[in-house]
Amino acid sequence: MKQNEAPLLTPARVREARELGEKLARLHKARRMRQADAALRAGMARSTAALTEKGDVRRTQSKILRFLEAIAPGLTLLSLLQEFDPSLAALRARELTQRIRPLSKAELGELDF
Repeated sequence: MKQNEAPLLTPARVREARELGEKLARLHKARRMRQADAALRAGMARSTAALTEKGDVRRTQSKILRFLEAIAPGLTLLSLLQEFDPSLAALRARELTQRIRPLSKAELGELDF
């Protein structure tokens, strides 16, 4: 039976685990890969991958690194944390709200208050 180490960690470390999981989730979305496919490539159950992405502190470092390698072979953990991967920059750009057309003078006048 696995021991729950969450009570042994400071709240800051638990937040870091969550942030790492969120970055892994963003990376597989940025690479347009399904979570189930990444889990299969990492040799783990999809439920384990889901827990890893949620920042479950019971996930071992080796599982996290295997999941990272399955999503982005060769990408280092440091590069993930610093978001150096080009696919993450592309995802960030896609997430930005973009106008389809510029506002007309009348529409700009309506917004001027």
